Amino acid sequence: MKQIILGTAGHIDHGKTSLIRSLTGVETDRLKEEKARGITIELGFASMTLSNGHHMGIVDVPGHEKFVKNMVAGATGIDIVAMVIAADEGVMPQTREHMEICSLLGISHGVVVLTKTDLVDEEWLDLVKEDITGFLEGSFLEGAPMIPVSSVTGDGIEALKETLSTLATVIPQRRTASLFRLPVDRVFTMKGFGTVITGTIISGSISVGDAVTIYPSKTESKVRGIQVHSDSVEKASSGMRAAINFQGLEKSAIQRGEVVSTPGDIKPSYLMDVEFLYLPSAKKPLKNRTRIRLHTGTSEVLGYLILLDRESLDAGETAAVQLRLEEPVSCIKDDRYVIRSYSPVRTIGGGRILNPIPPKHKRFRDDVVQGLAGLRENELPDIISFHVIQSGYAGLPFSDLKLMTNRSEKQLTVALSGLLSKRVVIQTDKESRTLIHGDTFTRLTEIAREHLATYHTTNPLKEGMSKEELKSKFPDVLGSRVFLLTLNQLVAEKAVILTADMVKLATHTIELQVDQEQLKKEMITAYTDTALTPPYFKALCETLGVPASKAKDVLLVLVKESALIKVKEDLYFHQPALESLKTRVVNFFDTHTEMTTADFKEMTGGVSRKYLIPLLEHYDGLNLTIRVGDTRQLRGRG
Repeated sequence: MKQIILGTAGHIDHGKTSLIRSLTGVETDRLKEEKARGITIELGFASMTLSNGHHMGIVDVPGHEKFVKNMVAGATGIDIVAMVIAADEGVMPQTREHMEICSLLGISHGVVVLTKTDLVDEEWLDLVKEDITGFLEGSFLEGAPMIPVSSVTGDGIEALKETLSTLATVIPQRRTASLFRLPVDRVFTMKGFGTVITGTIISGSISVGDAVTIYPSKTESKVRGIQVHSDSVEKASSGMRAAINFQGLEKSAIQRGEVVSTPGDIKPSYLMDVEFLYLPSAKKPLKNRTRIRLHTGTSEVLGYLILLDRESLDAGETAAVQLRLEEPVSCIKDDRYVIRSYSPVRTIGGGRILNPIPPKHKRFRDDVVQGLAGLRENELPDIISFHVIQSGYAGLPFSDLKLMTNRSEKQLTVALSGLLSKRVVIQTDKESRTLIHGDTFTRLTEIAREHLATYHTTNPLKEGMSKEELKSKFPDVLGSRVFLLTLNQLVAEKAVILTADMVKLATHTIELQVDQEQLKKEMITAYTDTALTPPYFKALCETLGVPASKAKDVLLVLVKESALIKVKEDLYFHQPALESLKTRVVNFFDTHTEMTTADFKEMTGGVSRKYLIPLLEHYDGLNLTIRVGDTRQLRGRG
């Protein structure tokens, strides 16, 4: 049994609400103001079981021009439209606007219902039919059944029911999708139940007890109960109109226009890339940065329409544009939308969403314009590649890719396997399955090479650059995993040498200049001549008359070559002098079990405490000796 949603459309006072009452016995005008004024203001709902057993939910939408935004909200999720035209008036302004809206929303099945036939004669009825036939030429309703009815006499109602049964049989089954989404069109409080929302489930399914998130507010709750056409059920699926009440959720926590979905499945955005049709009925060209009203799902949001490849758009033209919004919306690829002008308010265009969570684009970029065009016609691997390269250094999580493509996890996994094997894209995080484009990754390796080369040029006597310093030169959005992946790639290419905390180009060697070679000789002589009483480094620089920054580079070379050994900050010893002293210490313990400070001082030739204590601690640090009380004992032989 199919679940079908029928929506009415048409000009005000053309008998939409009366028609539903004749079909179902339900009065959909529930507000006091609606009954007092005799017009539909808010959405109304009813249901019926067709003769073939299919169940049809019915959405009654307002026809008055002031309430077109409610009409757009009601049209979300419609399978069949009943375009209602009064026989005594024929095609009117809202008839035309509702037709445009239905076309923009991608509705492709419907029936024309010619109401109020009791008010006209046969000759007039024939003229109206002829006029309507001309109006429908080129539209999705061209050739659709046209059923004359009277809600007063009941004429034609049974014929309409049979026509709806036939249509329900031939329209295709909704495409199955695992992602549950229900755009909220009504929120109210019911005594004994609490907060209740209603809407049409446009994909997926929901069960009692399921956890849900309401987007874009990201309010979380759990399903307490579900009703479909006033019957309590345990589960509701795509195509059903459902009323859902939630545990512990205040009415103020949810608004019409929000979307109920499963936790983590939707990503609200202030930006959307869309395929936009500027209606042929438009009066003048549309300029870049026109302020607009976006209708998608059941929401209305203000924003600006950005033309990416031109300054203006002529009526009847289609272009890929970016919408920049004042509030976030919660959509996925291929969702339909309608654009209405800011002031005066009228429908000017719409289409389908190409990317619900894009980056902000610069205008007149060929790669972006061509890429967005490709989203309409390219194969899935090319679409994935475009989105990944657009994500830049930050990369693209798999969860975002699902929203950007509206494809199943299985379809995406198959397409990705080929891209990954060819290294068109690279996975940088297994948990989130974040992807970076191969070209972007290559650029990261180039960035690393460039910064290392600059560093080596600036610091020719330093062995290499610290990993943390190099990482600080990379884009801010780059995570540690991508940085390490970049370094590992360069290591695999034998382009860099990596240690625990340092990285250098494999081609880098330390080469002293002529004056540095002379300074090196002078420094090593100073340390050789003083043996176990060397000058502190700062004092040595003053003695030699050289800046500490210049001497420091040469000092580091001597330390790297193991000619000098650092014992404490600013204090270095000639390596042979330390090695000789170490031999004397080891030999001392051949005949002694412990060594006093006085014994050690005698071994050094009587050096002062400013050298004695650092030397003792140096050998302790080498695990040669260990302090026990006021003496040292031999711990090992290093």
